[in-house]
Amino acid sequence: MKLEIFRTLWGYTASKTQALEELLAAGFSGMEARLPLSAVERAEFAAFLRSNQVGYIATVFTAYDVLPEQSATVAEHLTDLDKKLGWAGEMDPRFVNLLAGNDRWSLAQQVEFFGQAMELARKHGQMCTFESHRARSLFNPWVTLELIRQLPDMRFTSDISHWVVTCERLLNDPEDDLSAFVERVHHIQARVGYDQGPQVPHPGAPEYAKELAFHQQHWEAIWRSQQARGYQVTTLTPEFGADGYLHHLPFTNVPVADLWSLNVWMGQTEREHFQRFTHSSSR
Repeated sequence: MKLEIFRTLWGYTASKTQALEELLAAGFSGMEARLPLSAVERAEFAAFLRSNQVGYIATVFTAYDVLPEQSATVAEHLTDLDKKLGWAGEMDPRFVNLLAGNDRWSLAQQVEFFGQAMELARKHGQMCTFESHRARSLFNPWVTLELIRQLPDMRFTSDISHWVVTCERLLNDPEDDLSAFVERVHHIQARVGYDQGPQVPHPGAPEYAKELAFHQQHWEAIWRSQQARGYQVTTLTPEFGADGYLHHLPFTNVPVADLWSLNVWMGQTEREHFQRFTHSSSR
């Protein structure tokens, strides 16, 4: 199995050409970025991706943005998803990563939504993965595991840092059996969270060694499952970001680290981790 590392464009403000130069210099394979919502932007981005032969993972939000419109119904989320999956087809993504639903819905509404969302993915011929994310339907592992029991064909993007802060602990208790989720993960977003936040100041800091080890154990479990499922390629996006995730010093508002440096560190570390994993698993 081969590891392909993607660069997130979350919080990135410079040109896509510069982003491409930097990701290639770091040994990354492609970009993970929001689906452009205007036809002009989609056409320009699609042309850029084609001309540079860049792999693309499309990120789609149902019913507005990272935080969904609270009044939006299940039907309105589905209508929005139908439209955006049609747009995604213009971009020829590797797959579509969905931040979907709303954490306030009842379980019955969640089941209705995800069942129909998977039907829309089939209608549009898109491989869709549902990301574990706060404020969305998959905000905690227990709701997610119940959805899996009712909708076993769901596939996921694992960003387990969200669950760590939601549950306020590393999910490493013997009772924390996430195997049904792990067995359905298609894509990893590699950010290290801790019990009070979704992003440590730096994943290499010794004071966060326990948190890094937990996340790496989770990612290894996913790789092991993907090998058993016959995956030839696994994808991972280092996803340290801004928007309140990156720590800043009080009064001066100076960031404690450079985001791209954090993601390069995470990518290099996980490339080495993956090499150790494949070496040990081939014995």
